[in-house]
Amino acid sequence: MKVSKELKVGVIFLIAVGLLIWGINLLKGFNIFEKQRYLYAVYHRVDGLQRDNQVLVNGLSIGKISSLKLNPDNATIVAELMIQNEVDIPANSIARIYGTDLLGSKAIELKLGDSPRMAQSGDTLTSEIEQSLLDQVSDQMQPLQKKAISLINSIDSVITVVQTIFNEDMRNNLSASITNIRNTLSNVESASGNLDTILMNEKYRINQILINVESITENLKDNNENINAVMANFAALSDSLAQSEIPQTLRDARNAIARIDAIAQRLSNGEGTVGQLLTNDSLYIELENSTHSLNKLLEDIRQNPKRYVKFSLF
Repeated sequence: MKVSKELKVGVIFLIAVGLLIWGINLLKGFNIFEKQRYLYAVYHRVDGLQRDNQVLVNGLSIGKISSLKLNPDNATIVAELMIQNEVDIPANSIARIYGTDLLGSKAIELKLGDSPRMAQSGDTLTSEIEQSLLDQVSDQMQPLQKKAISLINSIDSVITVVQTIFNEDMRNNLSASITNIRNTLSNVESASGNLDTILMNEKYRINQILINVESITENLKDNNENINAVMANFAALSDSLAQSEIPQTLRDARNAIARIDAIAQRLSNGEGTVGQLLTNDSLYIELENSTHSLNKLLEDIRQNPKRYVKFSLF
């Protein structure tokens, strides 16, 4: 049987195309002749994830993303993962989208779980999305942004207050205050110079005062024993006073004063003979009348002595 050239060319072309496809997939790390498994992960967003992006475990490529489909029922995205490696994947593993470089390239990393049951082809894994570098920077910058806005608002308020306060009158008052402060400082400086002059002029007297103080100190030091003796005598006197019956004497004096006060009160009230003499004037009147009568009698005796005295010789 004779094979035509067209058939040979077709067969060779198909073989070449198959080898090309196999070579391209082999260069990508996938062997179409190996057994393949399909796992699924559902995401609310994929953030730049594309078909044919790699699926890795601890940095090792074990497959690729064969398709990305939108579920119209709940607006989720279903990623189909074609696994070509014989690595065991626990059923509770997590399919996490993460950025592979700073240019925004994405891949899916399988974080292997600890379930004893291994995922089978057709199972759906738990999904997770890593924060992008921009999101991380945004989260870090957000507090700084809030602080910067607050600081800008504070600065704006301060500027407004300063503009309100420092009007023309306030500036004039401030200028006058600065002038007064300058004059005060000048006066203080002048007073300091005068004080220095006084100290220089009175240096001799100050030295004499210091010498006198030193002399007094020496005298006190030399008479320390005498001072101690005086203090001891004073202490003895204080002990003697403390041991004396001064409190009893004061009580007796207080009682005597109280009795004298009672007597004076009775005299003032006219009680007793002495009280009657002090308060009743009838005795005074009687004494005055008696004195007056006595004076008349003495006058009559002086003028008429014969009436009262008789002399007889025989």
